Amino acid sequence: MPLPPPPVKPDPSRVQTEREVREDLAAAYRLVAHFGMTDLVFTHLSARLPGEGHRFLVNPYGLLFEEITASCLVVVDADGEPAQPTDWPVNPAGFVIHSALHRARGDAMCVMHTHTLAGMAVAAQTGALLPLNQISMEFDGRVALHDYEGIADDDNLSERDRLVQDMVNRPCMILRHHGLLTVGNTVAEAFYWMYYLEQACRIQLAAQSSGVPLAVPPAPVVRRARDQFGTGPTKGWLPWQALRRKLDREQPDYVA
Repeated sequence: MPLPPPPVKPDPSRVQTEREVREDLAAAYRLVAHFGMTDLVFTHLSARLPGEGHRFLVNPYGLLFEEITASCLVVVDADGEPAQPTDWPVNPAGFVIHSALHRARGDAMCVMHTHTLAGMAVAAQTGALLPLNQISMEFDGRVALHDYEGIADDDNLSERDRLVQDMVNRPCMILRHHGLLTVGNTVAEAFYWMYYLEQACRIQLAAQSSGVPLAVPPAPVVRRARDQFGTGPTKGWLPWQALRRKLDREQPDYVA
């Protein structure tokens, strides 16, 4: 197989078209399914559309993530109500968490939320995420915690404010007794944080299951490792291009 052309680093000042956002978000749905981070038809990934006003893309409620395509994604308003004709239902209550962050943070172009075994298990622990591995150390100071208040829905809209306050400007959150959440300036960035947050949770559970006392590095070492990873509006762009190529080969219908 010939090598693909070298990747080109994206220009963070360039605004994506709606079609580009659709294809990126559809790719994210397929990849979340591929990496085993789904909960049947539940949970959501959302992305803000370019242009004026609050317009977002979400999945048609009832489709498996592996079935999502760019054209089937539904445009909704800030309340999660459809802003386009659609034969499929959407889940406004499930969009409550997403809308809170999309409204409050200009950098929350994409919001991802999962209910994975590893994520929910760590969300049930009092100590939350531990810096047990180089992967985990990147999250030092970057993971917020939000206490459980029941199923997020329109009956508890005040939770939106508390969720935003708890997250502040961090890219990641552990929702107690619930799951994981990430935000990003791009779909690529939000997926990067979600993929590695999930890996950090899996590492933690594996280490804890050994029954051997855990070795936690000194705080200065953890901070140094975290800073070495770096941040920025193009975070995650390199693996994202590789993952898009994987989908182009194996599931090309995601762009349909």
